[in-house]
This record gives sequence, C-alpha cells and structure tokens, in this order.
Amino acid sequence: MAPQVLASIRVLFPATEQGRALGFYGATFGLANICGQLLGGVLVSAQPFGLAWQAIFLINVPIGLAAFVGGLLYLADSRAAHAQRLDVGGVILLSLTLGLLVYPLIEGRESGWPIWIVAMLLASPLMLAAFVRFEARLEARGGDPLVAPHLLRNSDFVIGLVMALAFYMLSSFYLTFAVYLQNGLHQSPLEAGLATLPFAAGFFVSSLVSSLVMQWLGARTLTLGFALQVVGFGVVILSVGGALPQSLEFGLICGGLGFGTVMPSVIKAVIGSIDPRHAGLASGMMISTFQIGAALGVAIIGGVFYSLLGPHPQADDYAHAFTIALGCNVALLALGGWLSLWLPREPAAG
Repeated sequence: MAPQVLASIRVLFPATEQGRALGFYGATFGLANICGQLLGGVLVSAQPFGLAWQAIFLINVPIGLAAFVGGLLYLADSRAAHAQRLDVGGVILLSLTLGLLVYPLIEGRESGWPIWIVAMLLASPLMLAAFVRFEARLEARGGDPLVAPHLLRNSDFVIGLVMALAFYMLSSFYLTFAVYLQNGLHQSPLEAGLATLPFAAGFFVSSLVSSLVMQWLGARTLTLGFALQVVGFGVVILSVGGALPQSLEFGLICGGLGFGTVMPSVIKAVIGSIDPRHAGLASGMMISTFQIGAALGVAIIGGVFYSLLGPHPQADDYAHAFTIALGCNVALLALGGWLSLWLPREPAAG
C-alpha cells in the first residue's frame, strides 16, 4: 500500500504541489507517531479484553476501514496505461537474500552463532548476486523486473536510496530507547510512550513546514535535516551519559525536527527525478529500501545494544548500551548528510 500512496502523489499532483503533498505525507507519519506512542502505552497498560501488547493491532481496524471508504470516495484513478507483470522470480530471490541476511543477524547472538547460521550469512551475498543477474536478464528480455536496473543508472536516484537506507536504520532507536526507559529506568509502557512525545512533536511540526523549506533550500533541505538529527541525537547521548543533564527533551525535539525534515525530502530526492511512468516502480524500490533499512537497523544496531548489556545488566549498563547504539545511528545520519551534498541544487524554487 505504501508505494501506491507515493506513486499516486507523484502522478496525481502537479510538480508545483508535490513538495506540499509530500510534506503532508510526512506530517501524517508524525501524527501517527504521536498517537501510536500514546495509544500503544495506554492499551498495553489498560489490557482491554484481557489482551496485553496484542491490543495494539486493534487500532488498525477502524483506521483501515476509514482509509478504504475514503479511497473509494476521493481518490482518482492513477493506473498505468500498460500494467506491469509481477516478477515472481525476483520476489523469491530478493526474499531469500533478505532472509539469509536478516535472520542470522537477529538470531545469531542468541543461538551462539552455530555453523548453519554463519552459512546463511555467507550465502546472502551469493543470493544477492543471483537476484541482480536475474533482474538484468529479465529487463533485457523486455520483462518487468522487481528492481529495474535502468533506474539504478540514475546517480541521484541511487544516492537517494543509500540515504534512505541509512536514514531508516534509525528504527533501532525506537527499540533501544524503549528498552532503556522500561528496563533501565523501570518506566511503565505509558511513561515510555510519553517520553518519546518531544521527538514525535518535532517530527510532526517540521513535516508541516518541510515543503516551504524545500522551496527555499532545495536538495540542501536534506543536509539540514540530517544535521539536525546528528545534533539532536548527539545531545541525547550526552544527556543519557550525564554530560548534559536535563537536556534530553531538547535533544529529542531537535532529532524529531530533523527526522520530519528528511522524511519528505528524501522521498522527493528518490522519486522526483523519475519519469511519472516509473513512479510506482521507483516508489516501491524506495519503500522496500525503508523496510530493509528498518530491519537492518533493528538487527545490527539492536544486536550491538543487546551484546553490550551482558547477562545481568544494571541501569548503568542500559544507559551505556543505548548511547553506543544511538552513536551508531548518528554515524549513519552523518553519512546521509554527506551524501546529500552530492545532490544537485536545482530543485530549489526562486
């Protein structure tokens, strides 16, 4: 569903309105972030119908029904003139590649890295090579590859995908911060949800104004967003470590402002230079990159976090593990900011 939303924005809105539409798209993520943290904490604490964490999935029912009805009433048709065929072989090979990579990263430490786990990890690049070769052959035969090799010849598109990967590995922050608050500081799920509100609020506000910033700074909006995140999460690290006490909320707000600035900007950087005919394919590749980044962030940086905790962690151990894990994210965000400098400045409006 997510790629179709982005493809629809690309096709249904003129170029002059796409920045604003993407800003509202990002703001929706920010609003959902706020509501999700609060309602998630409330539901887990209240345990309706005798359910604990399982109750969070009930939220999707009314929202899904409302979106379904709204789509029928308000969305215009944006289908392509010639529908693409599903690349079943590409789906299978990419799924195997990701499974061979992500599963060992998540389960390897817990299981003691047995030989079969290591073998899976070593097999993942071979499966990736098979996937790339399969996609190139399919495109050469005139088929519809899952990942179109011709799009990867667009340097701006590739830089955008790499930035999206580094950016969305920040998903590990939600995991490690929640564990630090609940296990390290012994906060309740609701208290932990409330503690993330400064980040979510900054995310929401900056998403609303991101289109104006994009008109002013163009591609350098990404650089600004990444810089805000590096500064904000750097302050969070110093606050948790004790060097800057009483500054946690400021750091979270600053990080949220950066996240909300980057979110629509990186989407525009990825799909903005792509022909509208390929908007669905480009959006699918970007959303897939987001999901891969989220999975790798939880697997790799989450693995670093739990490895540092040790067998019998105390409050200080949770704080140390969290700051190191978040430091990994800060390094990735700095990489994203550096990559953004390679994008052309032309998207800025006068």
